[in-house]
Amino acid sequence: MSTMTDYAGVADPRTWGDERQLLALLDDMRRNAPVAWVEPAGFRPFWAITRHADIMELERQNDRFLNGPRAVLQSIEQEEAVRAFTGGNDLLLRTLIHMDNPDHRVFRAMTQEWFQPRSLNKLQDRIADLARRTVDRMADEGGSCDFVKEVAVWYPLHVIMMILGAPESDEPQLLKLTQELFGAQDPDMQRTPAPDMGTVQDFFAYFTAMTEARRAHPQDDVATVIANATIDGRPIGHLEAMSYYIIIATAGHDTTSSATAGGLLALIRSPWELEKLKADPSLIPSAVDEMIRWTTPVKHFMRTATEDYVLRGQKIRKGDAVMLLYHAANRDEEAFEAPNEFRVDRTPNRHIAFGHGPHLCLGQFLAKMEMRALFAELIPRLDHLAIDGFPAWVQSSFVSGLKRLPIRYTLK
Repeated sequence: MSTMTDYAGVADPRTWGDERQLLALLDDMRRNAPVAWVEPAGFRPFWAITRHADIMELERQNDRFLNGPRAVLQSIEQEEAVRAFTGGNDLLLRTLIHMDNPDHRVFRAMTQEWFQPRSLNKLQDRIADLARRTVDRMADEGGSCDFVKEVAVWYPLHVIMMILGAPESDEPQLLKLTQELFGAQDPDMQRTPAPDMGTVQDFFAYFTAMTEARRAHPQDDVATVIANATIDGRPIGHLEAMSYYIIIATAGHDTTSSATAGGLLALIRSPWELEKLKADPSLIPSAVDEMIRWTTPVKHFMRTATEDYVLRGQKIRKGDAVMLLYHAANRDEEAFEAPNEFRVDRTPNRHIAFGHGPHLCLGQFLAKMEMRALFAELIPRLDHLAIDGFPAWVQSSFVSGLKRLPIRYTLK
């Protein structure tokens, strides 16, 4: 059994900000210790799972491997800060990613219809128009921009704000809070160097006001669904309502922006794939799936074993935590042909960037619809595309992607 500090780097946010170091570490773990016991300094220990088949096996057994109480890797310092802030509670938020059945099933059903293809189809024209205006703005930029900061973060944010029913004028505030939440480990994005609950407090203040407004004046939006929801005949709890807003408002755009920016970088680095896509735009749907596999914006989730379980000869004991490393699984040579090659026509593409089993991502159809619309508008108009500086990645082991992507381009 690989133990102790062998793979401690997987818990270090700096590793996740260094693309080359990260991929080398995950490849080593997957090949040499696919079920590794890790004891990083400053963290409670856990099993790191890196093989595609193994993660799918555990994800299917959501009664044996629970989301609670440790849904995401946090340092002991962060865990203690949460308990101090909440008065002893282990959770700062209680979202779908923190819930197990029966609560997960009930809370997921609240908004599930909104994120199904038949409901999203009515947004298709509006999203296509937004994609067109986004690429028009790129054309107006004069042939260079930071694709992350000027394009990728704003496009999906506008869509999710539209679904929530929030005004466009609030987008800068929501973007700032999202980056503070998901970039809390990154020196460029965190609010303070120490654990700080101010970001969550600001989210609560914003969405409390939205709840009051939607209860007084219901609209045809997701915010109204959450504000007026009842659970077992009683109004939804305040913590659960605030958490629901936050997960939709943050994960609903940040992951898509990461996949979009990372996908564009992959096309730049594989110009023959870009040419293939330009020659045959019908490949855009498969290219989008490949971008999502390639970037895997949600890097991991944690699970806790409810009973002893043997995986690849290693005994996971009841109460042990496991870290499901989706980013590693999506480069698994047992699951993908030439996994370290970016292929816009990859098929089949059974990536697990959206998870697997009962906790499959609620927003997967929306994310793919947005990305398809943007690249359907951008690819045919591209004459030239190149890097114009150095890309940089967010230092975060949970949700992360590019934080800078300077590019030069010529658009028709």
